[in-house]
Amino acid sequence: MYELLNKVNSPDDVRKMSPEERVQLCAEIRRYMVECCAVNPGHLGSSLGAVELIVALHTVFDTPKDKIVFDVGHQAYAHKIITGRREAFKKNRTREGLSGFPRREESPYDAFGAGHSSTSISAALGFAEAARLTGSKDKAVAVIGDGALTGGLALEGLNNAGSSKADILVILNDNNISIDDNIGGLHNYLLQFTTNPVYNKIKNKVWTTMGEGKAREWLQKKVIDTKSSLVRGSGGALFESFGFRYFGPIDGNDLGQLTTTLERLKDLHGPRLLHIHTRKGCGYAPAEADPTTWHAPGKFDPATGERIKTVSVADRYQDVFGEVITDLAARDPKVVGVTPAMASGCGMIKLEKAFPERFFDVGIEEGHAVTFSAGLAAAGMKPYCNIYSAFSQRAYDNIIHDIALQNLPVVLCFDRAGLVGEDGATHHGCLDMAAYRSVPGVTIAAPRNELELKNLMFTGLNIKGGPFIIRYPRGYGEGVEWRKAMYKAMPMGRGEKLMDGKRVVILGIGPVVNRALAAAKRHKADFWEAPAVYDMRFLKPIDSAILEDAGRFRAIITVEDGTMKGGLFGAVSEFFAGRQDAPIIKGIGIPDRYIHQDTQKAQLADCGLDEESIYELLVTMMKNL
Repeated sequence: MYELLNKVNSPDDVRKMSPEERVQLCAEIRRYMVECCAVNPGHLGSSLGAVELIVALHTVFDTPKDKIVFDVGHQAYAHKIITGRREAFKKNRTREGLSGFPRREESPYDAFGAGHSSTSISAALGFAEAARLTGSKDKAVAVIGDGALTGGLALEGLNNAGSSKADILVILNDNNISIDDNIGGLHNYLLQFTTNPVYNKIKNKVWTTMGEGKAREWLQKKVIDTKSSLVRGSGGALFESFGFRYFGPIDGNDLGQLTTTLERLKDLHGPRLLHIHTRKGCGYAPAEADPTTWHAPGKFDPATGERIKTVSVADRYQDVFGEVITDLAARDPKVVGVTPAMASGCGMIKLEKAFPERFFDVGIEEGHAVTFSAGLAAAGMKPYCNIYSAFSQRAYDNIIHDIALQNLPVVLCFDRAGLVGEDGATHHGCLDMAAYRSVPGVTIAAPRNELELKNLMFTGLNIKGGPFIIRYPRGYGEGVEWRKAMYKAMPMGRGEKLMDGKRVVILGIGPVVNRALAAAKRHKADFWEAPAVYDMRFLKPIDSAILEDAGRFRAIITVEDGTMKGGLFGAVSEFFAGRQDAPIIKGIGIPDRYIHQDTQKAQLADCGLDEESIYELLVTMMKNL
């Protein structure tokens, strides 16, 4: 089944193959990728579409000496498979296996780590300029998708690279035909002509003969204007205006054309951009038919494409968010939803269907999403801006400068807060509470279940200033009834006692407080003595009345699914700092290190945030007090 793939242990083995063999290799890589991802889920659709691109890149360029920098990394599975990680790919995104994204520590072929979007051009420019400064002949290639190109950092990279005249090749992997849908004879002719070695040799000789001066500048401008007018329909004028030479678009799933084009572009110099079209899910019918679902389909039957769905009695937090914001929009015409390209992931597609005029997907532009929401709020609207917690880091300045400083009523819903599982360190939302707690005017809340998320969102309707941050985890809730429950406004900065007790008090925030409560009840059943348990609910403003009450206990345990440094543990420690009679304070949360890929359940256990770990700590502390 894998006649050629089983012989590939490095890109050198690919380079030794004939063109016909490389076509067969692409088919085998696809089958292998589908087979592996069926049992070990991952980002499949984009990687299926980029197989020919990756085989061509490793055929033409001398990797790892030449640097290939991937944007996000969703399209890099074939890259991992042919760079000595074929067998390890069977455990992709697991504790024992590979990261789901390029990672420098994993392989010398992973030139630059990824996970978040729009970084590739800036990083590749760094490699290109380093090569120039050291006199190296190493090439630098950035592979970026059309979605990631909307990110501000990508445009900053284009702007700088174009003006720098660096020896950089940017490959725009357009799998959504978002720039142009024409792949015709004129484009192919221009591509063949402008990449032709004879043409470029003559062109360079003409420029050298003319030397510097106004005549050369005038002629160059005329050439650029003529080329720009010819490729304007394909989006080329945009890239030419940045200072890039634009080539394409071409069929990115045509291995022969792609390889020939890259061979020609490799020997050109200066900033170049090759625009290719690929089909997301290419070569696997179910993925081609529904590319959105098959971006990350979960487990499935590789023969039929039938997806294996997880059965749960609880609803996902993202579905709670989606239904509640849609209901709030029906009640209040000023409610609007904003998302940076995560509409399906965060559940906002429900709002899009019900109130399309009040739904805004701004693309992969987290900073813009935040400032756009601030503008909406300043104009009297009630924006709910939903961003994955890890991606909110990219909008930190906007949250401070454009919302908090102006005290604007924006509700920021941070989905995927805490540990997210197989996506690993690049996607965990562990830093948000500590990052935003120090910002004046910010409110930070974390619901312990679905009903509290519903009520906190309702509370956000009438906030007077902001930002009002509501953070909640990836995955399923606690199974509490929330749809039929009446809305209830939550008093700002107030927590709730869940269980009375002696000697030890647990102060928790977010859904992990449920694990703490279960551990406390278990301790009471086993030892006839229980710790007290409080749900803090708000990290800022923090409930000082609860903290004062906690001071009468001999020990406090804080429980949070965020970094302890600067989070709830930090806030409680600050409150009691300097007190002569301060209780012992022990924190459970995310340690001061990066947590790599594993199941979400295993990651929580590793950090001591599961019921068993909390119970064991309780037993030890209660015995020693």
